[in-house]
Amino acid sequence: MTNDKDRKAPLSLSPKGKLELKKSAETGQVRQSFSHGRSKVVQVEVRKSKKRPATSGDPAAVQNAIRGAAVFDTGLTSEEMQGRRRAVEEAVVRAAEEAERKKLEEIERRRRQEEEARLKVEEEARRKAEDEAARAARAAAGDAAEPPAGNVASAAAPATAASPAQAPASTRSGPRPGTDASARPATEAPRSPTEAPRPGPRRVVEDEDEDAPKKVASRGAVPPKPAPAKRVEPKRRGKLTVTAALEGDERSERGRSVAALRRAKQKEKRKAEMMSPAERVVREVIIPDVINVQELANRMAERGANVIKTLMKMGVMATINQTIDADTAELVVAEFGHASRRVSDSDVELGLGDALSEGTEILTSRPPVVTVMGHVDHGKTSLLDAMRKTDVAGGEAGGITQHIGAYQVVSKSGQKITFIDTPGHAAFTAMRARGARVTDIVVLVVAANDGIMPQTIEAIRHARAAEVPVVVAINKMDLPDANPEKVRTDLLQHELVVEQLGGDVLNVEVSAKRRLNLDKLEEAILLQSEILDLKANADRPCQGVVIEAKVEKGRGSVATILVQKGTLKVGDIFVAGAEWGRVRALVDDHGNRVVAATPAMPVEVLGFQGTPAAGDDFIVVEDENRAREISEYRQRKDRDAQQVRSARGTMEQMFERIQAGEARELPVVIKADVQGSVEALVGTLEKLGNDDVKIRVLHAAVGAINESDVTLAKASDGLIIGFNVRANPQAREMARRDGIDIRYHSIIYAVADEVKALLSGMLEPTFKESFIGYAAIREVFNITKVGKVAGCMVTEGIVKRGAKVRLLRDNVVIHEGSLSQLKRFKDDVREVREGYECGMSFETYNDIQVGDVIECFEMEEVAAVL
Repeated sequence: MTNDKDRKAPLSLSPKGKLELKKSAETGQVRQSFSHGRSKVVQVEVRKSKKRPATSGDPAAVQNAIRGAAVFDTGLTSEEMQGRRRAVEEAVVRAAEEAERKKLEEIERRRRQEEEARLKVEEEARRKAEDEAARAARAAAGDAAEPPAGNVASAAAPATAASPAQAPASTRSGPRPGTDASARPATEAPRSPTEAPRPGPRRVVEDEDEDAPKKVASRGAVPPKPAPAKRVEPKRRGKLTVTAALEGDERSERGRSVAALRRAKQKEKRKAEMMSPAERVVREVIIPDVINVQELANRMAERGANVIKTLMKMGVMATINQTIDADTAELVVAEFGHASRRVSDSDVELGLGDALSEGTEILTSRPPVVTVMGHVDHGKTSLLDAMRKTDVAGGEAGGITQHIGAYQVVSKSGQKITFIDTPGHAAFTAMRARGARVTDIVVLVVAANDGIMPQTIEAIRHARAAEVPVVVAINKMDLPDANPEKVRTDLLQHELVVEQLGGDVLNVEVSAKRRLNLDKLEEAILLQSEILDLKANADRPCQGVVIEAKVEKGRGSVATILVQKGTLKVGDIFVAGAEWGRVRALVDDHGNRVVAATPAMPVEVLGFQGTPAAGDDFIVVEDENRAREISEYRQRKDRDAQQVRSARGTMEQMFERIQAGEARELPVVIKADVQGSVEALVGTLEKLGNDDVKIRVLHAAVGAINESDVTLAKASDGLIIGFNVRANPQAREMARRDGIDIRYHSIIYAVADEVKALLSGMLEPTFKESFIGYAAIREVFNITKVGKVAGCMVTEGIVKRGAKVRLLRDNVVIHEGSLSQLKRFKDDVREVREGYECGMSFETYNDIQVGDVIECFEMEEVAAVL
C-alpha cells in the first residue's frame, strides 16, 4: 500500500495549454579514470540546488550558510567539502578585514578634515589680529601729541578684542565645518578608542603688561601703545628627539643637525686660527754638496720667491732652477730659522766593509796567499804546474804567461796554499803590483842559468813596498850551466841576504821540469806562514779583491775573486768597484761548483751586472738598494773624473799643436780577453811615440770586437787591435766595407813592436796578415795512425794547403799553427772554396771539437805606411 507522498505527480496541462513533464533532475555523462590507464563513461544526475541566501559580513550568518550548504552538496566527497569550507572561511575573514580597514580610513579622513578646518580658523583669527594691531600702530603714529581720551579708549579696544577671552564665538564655541554642532561642542568629549588622538590646541603667548593702557591714559602726554600681537608658536616639525623629551617640551622646534653643528665648530676654529698668530715650525733640512733652489725651498716648506729674495740680500743672484753650494744653502736655512744637516754623496760608502770588527775569539787560521813573481821565462808557471800537476804553461801563447791566475794547492801534510801567478813581461807591471798587494808571502823565482834580470828587480821592489816576506826559489837546477851561488851573491846587491850567507831569507833550489825539491819549497812556505800566524774571521760578510775579470759567451761577466775576510755564499749581493751583482754561481780553480768560499780561497764569481776592473775591492752588502746606490755613486765619480781628464787633455793638446804645429797621432781601439791584458796594453802603447807621432787610445774594453768598435774607429780613422779575441761576423763585414784595419795579436810584445814600427817607420818591409777564409767544423773523426781529422764546411773565402790557421772557440783563439792535411773526399787538394766540404788536420794538435771555427790566413810582405 502506497502513501500520498510516494505517489508520483500526475501529468497536467501547462498554463499555456501544453503538456509538460516537471523534471527534478538533469542527466549527463561523466568519464571516470581508473588506475593502469583505464577509463569508463557513466550516467550521472545533476540536481539543481535552491538559491543560497546572500550573506553579509556577519560570521554567524556565514557559518549558518556553510552548514546549510552541506545539505545540498550531497554529491561531493569529504575532501571537496573541506576545501570549499576553507575557501568560504577565508573569504569571510577577508571581508571582515576589508570592512575594518574601510572604517579606519573613514575615521582618519574625518579627523584630517576637522584638523584642517580648525587650523584654517585659527590662521584667520591670527591674521585679523595682526591687521588690527598694524592699523592701530599707524593711527597712533599719525595722531597729534595729545589725543582725546576717546582715542585712547578706542586704541585699547583692538587689544581687548584680540585677547583669547574675547575671541569670536565662531572661533571658540561655534560648530566646526563638516561636523555636527550638537554632537561636538566647544569642549569636546573624549574620543572613541578607535580614533587617533588629535594634537592639542596651539599655545598663545601674550605680553603680560595689562596696566599699559591705564598708564598711557593717566599720563595723557604719551601716545597710546598698540596692543601687542599674539605670538603663536609654530607647530613642531620633525621627529621627537631624546633631548626634547628630557626637556619636557615635545612641541619645541626641531634643532640643528649634527652636520650643521660640526660646520659651525670648524668655522669657529678657523676663525680662531686666523686671529691667533701661527706657531713657527722648525724643520731639519738635509743639505747635500750641491742643491737646487727649488729643492731647497721644498725642503724648508717655504716659497721659492722668498728663498730667492734671501739669496739676493746675501748677494747671490740665482733663479729658481739654478744650483747653489752647500755653504750658501746652509746660510739660507739659518736665515729662515731652520736646522740644517750636511750630507755628502760619499756617505753611501760609510761603514762599507766594517760590518763586524775582528775579535780574537772568532779568528781562525787560514791558508797563506803566495804570489809567484820573477822575470819572464824563468819558469814561474812551470813551477806551479809541477806543484799542481797541470799544464797551464802549454796553453799560453808565445810560451809566456800573459794572465794573472789564482790556484789552491793541497800539500802532503793536508795544508792548503793559495798561489797567485803573475806575468813576467815588462808590460804587466800593474799585475805584479796588484799581486803583491794581496799576498802574504812572495816567492821570487830566479833562473839559475840567467841570474837577476830587470823584472826580478821590479818584483823585489814590489815585495818591499808591500812589506811581505820573500822566499827565493832558484829554478832550472837541472841545466848544466846552473849557478845558484851567483844568484845568491847577486841578491846581496838588492838587500836580500839568504840563510847560507847569514841572513833570514829562505831559499830553495828547485827544478820544475824534474820536480826537484818541490816538497822543500812547500815546507819553506808553510814555515813562513806559521811565523806570520795568519788568521781571519769566517763568520762575517765577505770582503775580497778582484784578481782578474773577463767576459765569456753564455756566462756574461766573470771575475776571479780572492776572499780575504768572511765567507762568500751563493745569493750574496756584492759591490765590486763601480759594478754590483748577485752571486749566481761559484767555481773553484778546478772548474767545480762550490756553495761557499772561505778566506784565502780563489773562486770565479758569476752574476756581475758589468765587468769590474782588476784590483777592485769586492764587498758583500746587506741589500740590493745599497749596492745600487754605491755602484751609481762610483760610476758617476769615474765619469766626472774622465770628463775632467779629457777636457784637460784636449786643452793641453790644443796648446801643444799651436806651439809645435800639427802633431800626428794614431787613434787605437783595444779589445782583449781579460781586464789585466787591457790594462797592460794601454800602459804599453801610451809609452810609445814621440813629439811627432803619438798613440791615442779611443776605447779599451773586454770582449769580442763588435759593430760599435768599428764605428768608433771609422769616425776617428783609427786602428783596432784585438788581443786574443776576434770580431763577430757583422763587425767583420762592416770593417771590410768601411776599410777599417783590424789587427789580431796573441803576444803583447808583438803588439808593442808592431805599433812601434808603425809609429817610427823603422821597419820598412813588414809582414801583414791577410785573411783568406773561414771553415766551420761539422764533425770530428778519429783515424788510426793519423789522429783527429775535422770534417769542415768552408763558410767564407777559401782554404789553402800550407796556409796558417787558427782554431777559434767562441771567438777566442785556442790554437795557432799550420795545416798538415787538406782533403776533398779521398784526394789531397790545394784549396777548397766557399760552400764545399773538406777534411782538415793540424800539426801537433788534436784538441778539436764540433762547433769550432778554423781561420785561415796568409802572411804577406807589404810596405809600412804611416
